[in-house]
Formats: sequence, structure tokens, C-alpha cells
Amino acid sequence: MSRNNIYKSDNERWEAVQARDASACGQFVYAVRTTGVYRHPCASARLPKRENIIFFKSPEEAAAAGYRPSRRACTAGTEADRAALVARACRLIEESETPPCLDELAAEVGMSSFHFHRQFKAETGLTPKTYSSAYRARKLREKLSESSASVTNAIYGAGFNSNSRFYENSDQLLGMHARDYRAGGSGAVIRFAVGQCSLGAIIVAQSQRGVCAIFIGDDPDLLVRDLQDRFPKAQLIGGDIEFETLVAQVVGFIETPSIGLHLPLDVQGTAFQERVWRALREIPSGTTVSYAEIAARIGSPKAVRAVAQACGANRLAVAIPCHRVVRSNGDVSGYRWGVERKKELLRREANMNGEPSIESTKPKPCTS
Repeated sequence: MSRNNIYKSDNERWEAVQARDASACGQFVYAVRTTGVYRHPCASARLPKRENIIFFKSPEEAAAAGYRPSRRACTAGTEADRAALVARACRLIEESETPPCLDELAAEVGMSSFHFHRQFKAETGLTPKTYSSAYRARKLREKLSESSASVTNAIYGAGFNSNSRFYENSDQLLGMHARDYRAGGSGAVIRFAVGQCSLGAIIVAQSQRGVCAIFIGDDPDLLVRDLQDRFPKAQLIGGDIEFETLVAQVVGFIETPSIGLHLPLDVQGTAFQERVWRALREIPSGTTVSYAEIAARIGSPKAVRAVAQACGANRLAVAIPCHRVVRSNGDVSGYRWGVERKKELLRREANMNGEPSIESTKPKPCTS
């Protein structure tokens, strides 16, 4: 893991240790001669005497000198400090050739395994293992999309140290065989049906794992074309009467939100997108939240723009209710399937709960 060390002298390092400066974590570690352990600058342990301390550039260097890691957690008192430590752990996961274990990650940020696991999940909404799996899945999809990459090279390039370990989880990672995914969905069977609702045309598609697309638009042909572009080599099969019942279920929810919508979903995105989409599904019908609120809920309060982008990347209209996210001032912002459709969905859900719609609560201009 690369480090840009800004602490050039031992005096500067000692000042950082005294201040328990979380930003210094990853720049160096200090070892205590009298106890034989090394710690990160922000560790919560009692400060030793200065004459008993020796500094090392990295945990590996301290371990090579015979010191063992301390189990005392970093203080990282502020949210920003804790977020910085978790972000550093995320970078370590992403830069490692193979996924580091929980103990390795915890030692890297100067926490016990228990506290690190709890802190990581609080900040990201995911466990370290889930984050690692999601990152490898994204990396694998990127590798398989490279025309020059073989399936085997893509598997190893994504951090799987054996083919067998990958194929144990390939269905969960890709929703189909790796060769099929690399070929644009070749071999995958996707059933779909086009319907009509009061918001326009609607298409619902289902892979072997679950509903993989719900698109709404004006032109049914364009919706089918969008689905073909998403899986250019998949076998698309028009739905039969039984499958059309699924479409009717989605249409019924659009027309009458109070009935609810519970479908097995084939959700595939980046780790961040999946955190956003999970938060969206927790928004009760008839209520709205801001992009900033979603960012705060997933532990990334500064990622408001990224939250908006994740909403825009959602391809499961109404099932993942990105229409319930509005601007901080209450204004209805963009929507992948049209702002007017978003307003109408919100109006129906608000009326379902006997609440005034967003439009009706806005001040009306004076006409006199």
C-alpha cells in the first residue's frame, strides 16, 4: 500500500502520537521497547515515555524488527477521523492482490478485529468481507469487458486465487457464467414482457436470479431496444401468460402503491451503488428523503453527488424507489424515467397516506 509520508522527523512523529492524530495513521507506526508492541499514532493506549519509543515506516518493518501489533484501538474521535481510517482499509482491500483477512485490516488501522468490524460496517453499511466481494465482482466485470482479457486472467486479475473459489460464487457475482457475461450475456436466458400503465409503456425482465430490469417510457420498442443493449447476446424470450402476471403485479403497484411490491431482485452494481440502493428500499412509501440524507445514512455524508449518480444508475424503476429522493429544499429533481413520472408517483403515494402532495405544499404565486 503506497504512503506519502509527510512526517519527516521523529519530533514530528512524536507530536502526532501525543495528539493521537488519526491522519497520521498509515504514515508510520511506533514501537515500545518495554512492551515489545507497535501501535498506530492514534492508538488509545496510555502514552509511553519518549525514550522508550522507536519509529518505523510501516507495520511490516516493525514486525520484521521483532515487535508485535498492539490490540488497543485507535481513538479516531471524530466522524471524519473514523471515516478516514475506514477509507484507508477500503484502499487496502482494493490494492491487495488477494483479499486481506479481517485481522490484517484491523492491524493496519490499529484497531482490534471486533472494533474494526463494527466501525467498518457503521461507516460503509457493509462488512469488510461483503465490501471485498462487491469490489472483486466489479473488478471482474471490468476485466471481462476487456476484449483482450481471457476468462482465466480476468478471474485472477480480480483477486481470486483459484478458479474453483471463483466458480463457487460466480452465480452471485455475475448472475451467469463468466464466459456468458464476457460475451454480452451469451447463454443467459432473460424473459421479458411489455405492458402499459398510466405512466406509459413498461417493460419487466427477469434473469435466472430475479427481476433484472424495470423500465418505463413512452415507446415500447425503445424499451425493448434498451434491454437488448444491456444484454446484447442474451437469449431474450417474450413472457408467457404466467410471466405477464409479474408485469401486472408491477403495474398494479404503480397504480395503487398501497398494495406494496415484493420481488426477488437481481441487483448488480458497485459496492457504493448497492449501499445506496439498499437505503432507498428502506424509505417508506409516501415519504421522501433528500440526497444528503441518503448520503448520511450510508456513512458518506459528503457523497451527495455520488448518491444522485447511483439513483440515476438504478434500472429497477419503483422496485428500488429512487423516485422518493428529492433535493434538500424539497424540489423534485431529475429522474431516469422523466420528472413528470416522478411527480406522479410521489403524488399517488402521498395521497395513499392522506398527506398533501409535494406540488400542493409549494407556495402558489399571487395572481392578483
